[in-house]
Amino acid sequence: MSTSDQPLIGRIGDALARTRAATGLVVRRRDSQLVFATVTLLYLVLYLWAIGHLAAGLGGFDVLVVSDPLSKLLQPELGPFSFTPVARVTAGPVTYLFSLNTILGLGIALLVGLNVGLTYLVWRQPSACGIGRSSTGFLASIPALLSGTACCGPVVLIVLGVQASGVLLTGFQLLLPLAVAVLLGSLVLVGRQVTVQG
Repeated sequence: MSTSDQPLIGRIGDALARTRAATGLVVRRRDSQLVFATVTLLYLVLYLWAIGHLAAGLGGFDVLVVSDPLSKLLQPELGPFSFTPVARVTAGPVTYLFSLNTILGLGIALLVGLNVGLTYLVWRQPSACGIGRSSTGFLASIPALLSGTACCGPVVLIVLGVQASGVLLTGFQLLLPLAVAVLLGSLVLVGRQVTVQG
C-alpha cells in the first residue's frame, strides 16, 4: 500500500466512524427514535402495499405456509428483486404475504428511517451536532420511496397509461439497488459532518 493511499483510507475510516456515531445518536435520543421508528414502519407498510404483499383482507384469522418454505424463499417471482411469497397471514381486515421482499423492504426502511432521523436531528439541533441546518438525508430518501415500483413497475405504467418497452422495464429493476446505494451514500455524507458532543 502506497503512502498516497493512507490519507484516503484515513478519511474513509473517519467518515464511517462519524457516521456510526451519528446513527448511534439517532437511536439514543427519544425524539429522533420516534421519527426513526415512525418513518421505518410507515415506509415498510407502504413498500409492502406497493408490491402487493399487504392488502385488505376478507376477515377472520388464518396462517397458510407453503410446503418446503425454505427452498422457495429465494425463488424469484417476477424479476431479480421480487421473490415468491412463502406464507400468508390473514388477520381481520389485513392480508400479509411473507417473502424475502419483506426483509429487503425492512432493510431499505431502516436506511430511510436513519436518513430521516438524522436529518431531523440535524434540523432540530444543528449546533449540538456540529453542522449547519442544511442536510441531504431527506432528499436522498426520495429514490427509496420510488423503489417500491421496482417490483410492480409494469402495473404502475399500465395505470398511468404508458406503454412500456423492455428497456424501461429493465430500468425499474435497477431502482432497488440504486435506492440502497443513494441511501447509504447519503447517510455517510451527512454522518461524516456530524461531531457528536459528549
